[in-house]
Amino acid sequence: MMRVPIIGITSHSRNPLGEVVLPGTYIDAVQSSGGNPILLPPTQTDPEALLSVLDGLILSGGGDIHPIHYNGEDHPTIYGVDDDRDTFEITLAKLALLKGIPVLGICRGMQILTVATGGNLIQHVPEVYGDAIDHRLDHPRRPIPHDVEILPESRLFGLLKETQMNIVSWHHQAVAEFSSDWQLAARSSDGVIEGIEHRNHPWAIALQWHPELSMQDLAHQRFFRAFISACQA
Repeated sequence: MMRVPIIGITSHSRNPLGEVVLPGTYIDAVQSSGGNPILLPPTQTDPEALLSVLDGLILSGGGDIHPIHYNGEDHPTIYGVDDDRDTFEITLAKLALLKGIPVLGICRGMQILTVATGGNLIQHVPEVYGDAIDHRLDHPRRPIPHDVEILPESRLFGLLKETQMNIVSWHHQAVAEFSSDWQLAARSSDGVIEGIEHRNHPWAIALQWHPELSMQDLAHQRFFRAFISACQA
């Protein structure tokens, strides 16, 4: 029997009650796809040692990345900045890419991978792309569905087997420019970059949407199983 791969998932820092929090849907998606999830709080001091025992890495969603990490300017809509988490996850991302460890970036995780490799971010999506598509809903706070287009020549298409999908997202920032290490894999009709994939890494894909919230969808099931299979290899 093949060993169940260990998948590290980054988490939020401790909340005021001292709890380390991560939505359970990330854990459910990994477990239902055949992986063994463990949480990676940003208090860890030796990211390289952590990666030495992991078979795969998921950079999860969360608050905004401090603009200092991508030469950006402050913006009134920026929220949830966590310096410890920024530093920890950017280091993890760089090491995972260097070591060839399968890595999946989700929402903020896609932005972390972009920033870690020299790209930059859009501070507030509506200021650049307008409001033809809502990418998050604030009242009440919850993810919101919209369509994305998957490039048929992309690796992502080979995993999802779809050129257009209805997904759920919740973000107000997005990737502006990514480095030449990456290539475009998906975007929404308003132009927002929704997916990128690494040109040279064995398995590094990042999505701006939340696939773990759509595990009832067969395409997203295939996607997570492919990630877990890459981690087993």
